[in-house]
Amino acid sequence: MRGLLARGIHVRFGTRHVLEGLDLPPLAPGEVTVLAGPNAAGKSTLLRAIAQLQPHRGEVTLDGENLARMAAQARARLVGFMPQTLPAGSSLVALESVIAALRAGGAMPAAQADATAMAVMEKLGIAALALEPLSAMSGGQRQMVSLAQAIVRDPRLLLLDEPTSALDMARQVRLLSELRRLAGEGRIVVAVLHDLALAAQWADRIVLLHDGRTHAVGTPEEVLTPALLAEVYGVTARVERCSRGRIMVLIDGEHAPAC
Repeated sequence: MRGLLARGIHVRFGTRHVLEGLDLPPLAPGEVTVLAGPNAAGKSTLLRAIAQLQPHRGEVTLDGENLARMAAQARARLVGFMPQTLPAGSSLVALESVIAALRAGGAMPAAQADATAMAVMEKLGIAALALEPLSAMSGGQRQMVSLAQAIVRDPRLLLLDEPTSALDMARQVRLLSELRRLAGEGRIVVAVLHDLALAAQWADRIVLLHDGRTHAVGTPEEVLTPALLAEVYGVTARVERCSRGRIMVLIDGEHAPAC
């Protein structure tokens, strides 16, 4: 089948079970899926397990192929992964780091690699950073370079861990618009987002994690309800629509469970 499928994903850190037999619904090309949930729900761990960067039990398939059984280079051509942060101490300049990410998918003539990497940076509005050392950049600048690294191989599956956390509002819109465009071209996009307002605006589907399991799956309208927000986040919330019809989540306080 076409798309991403994860079944029975189990991750343990020492004696703590972070993910316990977690299943994801089939994630289809053309969709942006947001992984949401409180801290320690397992969102980042799940993303790394899908990318085969985190040891786990269970199976992850992309278009019917088991990702764990692929050669690393073949998997790199299919899967782009954007971590929460890039290492601040890297001696590379931005363009070099994007070229290195491109070549992880296979050898390429130097001139072609340079041109491809530069074209991606221009598309993201960060061409001016091409010769800047990563070590001299702000957190937001490094995040945009990290996005360039993730998409430069033109992956089938794009995985992003809190991609907007260090970005100002204009950069958030630029990044999320780019994700929508990439999904619209037939890719599968999965992102961890803490900001439920952004998730409501940009996601086709939200997967809500809680205690290492999938708690709810659906459209933003189906998942972002006062009842589910009380269950998972422990808050009393109102879910309303603005004058443009967009969902707004308004937190009124902590949820007091019934005695």
